[in-house]
Amino acid sequence: MDIAFQTSPDHPYVKQHPEWFVHRPDGAIQYAENPPKKYQDIYPFDFAGAGADGLWRELRSVFSHWIAQGVRIFRVDNPHTKPLGFWQWCLSTLKEEHPDVIFLAEAFTRPKLMYALAKAGFSQSYTYFTWRTTKPELTAYVQSIFGGGVGGGVGGGAGGDGREFFRPNFWPNTPDILPEHLQFGTRATFIARAVLAATLSPNWGIYGPAYELQEHVAREGAEEYAQNEKYQLRSWDLQRADSLRPVLRRLNRIRRENLALQRLDGTVFHQTDNESLICYSRTTADRHNAVLVVVNLDPHNKHSGWIDLDLGALALTANQTFQAHDLIGDDRHLWRGPRAFVSLDPQVMPAHIFGIRRRVHSEESFEYFL
Repeated sequence: MDIAFQTSPDHPYVKQHPEWFVHRPDGAIQYAENPPKKYQDIYPFDFAGAGADGLWRELRSVFSHWIAQGVRIFRVDNPHTKPLGFWQWCLSTLKEEHPDVIFLAEAFTRPKLMYALAKAGFSQSYTYFTWRTTKPELTAYVQSIFGGGVGGGVGGGAGGDGREFFRPNFWPNTPDILPEHLQFGTRATFIARAVLAATLSPNWGIYGPAYELQEHVAREGAEEYAQNEKYQLRSWDLQRADSLRPVLRRLNRIRRENLALQRLDGTVFHQTDNESLICYSRTTADRHNAVLVVVNLDPHNKHSGWIDLDLGALALTANQTFQAHDLIGDDRHLWRGPRAFVSLDPQVMPAHIFGIRRRVHSEESFEYFL
C-alpha cells in the first residue's frame, strides 16, 4: 500500500486539528511548495508543532489500521521530508507488534539521509541505479552500497558498509520514472538494464507491462510516461511477439537457482579492455556458487573484448580448466586461466550470465587411467 502523509484542503483533519499544520502569518494553512512548484491542493503536516504528540499517534494509527486489514508492505512516499525521530519511534513500535511488516522508503535524496532512514527502521529503499548507466558510474555506485573489489579484491570497497543496514532495490523504471536512456534506447537497452538490476542487487523489479512491452514515449520535457496509468485505465497485450516476458522469466529463474544473486555482498568487478563491456561476479560466501556477468552497455553496436578474471574471487587456480555455462543462451565454453574473450551483439543478446562450473572431468579423473 502507498502511504503519503499529507492532506487535501478539505480533509477533516484541517478543521478538526488545525494545530497539526503550519500556518502563515495571516492565519491560513501553508500549502506545500518545492520551488518553483506550488502545490496549493496539498497541506503538509507540522511534525514539530504544538500538536506533534497527537499527530504522531494519529499517523501511526493509519499503519495499524491497514495492518489489521492484512496489509504487510507499505511504500512510504518521501519519508526524507519527515523527521527521522518520528520514523524511529513509529517504525520501531510497529515492528515490536508486527515484525513481519515491510516498509519501503521512496526516498530520492542524499545517500547519508537514505542510510539514516534505513537505520531508522525502513526495511528497503529506492536507489539511484535508475540513472547509473556508464561502467564507471555502475561500478562506483555498487561499491558504495555493497562494497566489493575490482580485479583483485573481495569486499572492502569505499563506503560499502551500507550493506550492514541498507536494503536497496534496483529498478530500471517505476510508474513515475521513465529515464532518458529508455526513451531513446532499443530492445537491447531494456534487456541490459534488466540484467544489471537482476544480477547486481538481491532486490530488483520493474514497472511491469510498460517495461515488458518496452514503452518509451515520455511526457514532453519530463522523465515520465506520456500514457501514465496513474491517470487512466489501460489494457496491455502481454502476448505480443516482442514482449520481454520470456527474458524476464529466464532472469527470475536464474536468480532462484543461484544463491549468489540473493545476497548483498560477494560482488567483484573484473577488468575489461573495452569500456562498453562491464564484467562482474557474484559468489556465495563459500564460493560454491559463482556467477559471472558480462553486459554490453552500448545498445546499438556489437562489442568484443578480453576479460581479466580475478581467479581468486571465483575460487579458481591459474591452471584450472573450468566451464562457463551461459544461463541465458545455454551455450557452454571451456576456459582456462585469467583471460577470456567475449563478444556481444545487442541485436542478438546484450548480456551473458555465466554459471561457473569448476569441475571438468578428464581422462585422468577415471580410476583406470594409467
